[in-house]
Amino acid sequence: MKTLYTLILCALLISCGTTVGIDYDQETDFSTYITYNFYPTIDSGLSDLDDKRIMQATDSLMQQRGFIKSDTPQLFINFFANESISNSRNTIGIGIGSGGRNGGVGVSGGIPIGGRVVNQSLTVDFIDVAKDDLVWQAVAEGEYKEKASPRQREAYYFNAISKMLKKYPPTE
Repeated sequence: MKTLYTLILCALLISCGTTVGIDYDQETDFSTYITYNFYPTIDSGLSDLDDKRIMQATDSLMQQRGFIKSDTPQLFINFFANESISNSRNTIGIGIGSGGRNGGVGVSGGIPIGGRVVNQSLTVDFIDVAKDDLVWQAVAEGEYKEKASPRQREAYYFNAISKMLKKYPPTE
């Protein structure tokens, strides 16, 4: 239970800025899907450890929503990510100014704090096994610190997948 609280706290601190967009097939009846499994060959572009974190978070959240992991699933889940590294946008401003009677001069600048961050676009696809067709897709845009601990990364992925699955099944 303590681990769950830690994950939730880390998720709130790390990735409050995660945004999610979805797209889906409007002809699909999503209420018929009850079983899932992961696509047999996932090439996410992430490390094996991050793949495992995403799969564990997805398993946990899908089963909480009443889905059953099966060897003969109705849905395959696939995921992949695009990442880039940038400097933190958090800065401390320093300014020097002078003002006189009829004029003024000012100089300012920002010093970056917080280190570098990983900007990530994580895409999750739900594929109808019978039709071999993409029926739902979510894309989460977020960032985490480049030197994030394994627990922080786990919390980041749990939060991102949670936000995605809040939009499933889609509503008009």
